[in-house]
Amino acid sequence: MFELLQYRKFRDTPSVRFFDITISTSNARDLVVHQGPAVSPNDTSSGFWQFYLHPHQEDNLLALTGGRTFYIVNFDWDIPYHMVRLDSQGDILRIPPGTFHRSVSDLHGSIVLNQAVRSITTTIEREFRVYNSEEIARLFAITSAAAAPPVMHGFHDRHLRIVA
Repeated sequence: MFELLQYRKFRDTPSVRFFDITISTSNARDLVVHQGPAVSPNDTSSGFWQFYLHPHQEDNLLALTGGRTFYIVNFDWDIPYHMVRLDSQGDILRIPPGTFHRSVSDLHGSIVLNQAVRSITTTIEREFRVYNSEEIARLFAITSAAAAPPVMHGFHDRHLRIVA
């Protein structure tokens, strides 16, 4: 199952805060910048959602600026479909290997730091494949408008932006 991890504030001074955001097992860093209301990965030209799935990588995602909504699916979980909200100065979202995920940024974009834990035997090309929900019947069934809604985490009375 995914996790929301808290990190430690270790110093507070006037107008400056210091945080230890270390993921001790991380061996790779990705900085993901969304310019404006981006969706990643993009929908197909026919409007089907696409997802990433890293077979040999755990993601540990921290919003540095803006906010982002993650759509997460894992067929092995009791409840396979979740939406998780990440806001700057919020928790770190840990996504385990083998989990489908996609994200939608706020209207003004976002920057997310991923302190990944990547298998030493894998490659970036192998980990960053895109999966089309049109081609994976079970993924489409779980995420379609006709399916049960996802379990939502971290929204705190926030209005959602609908992405067609």
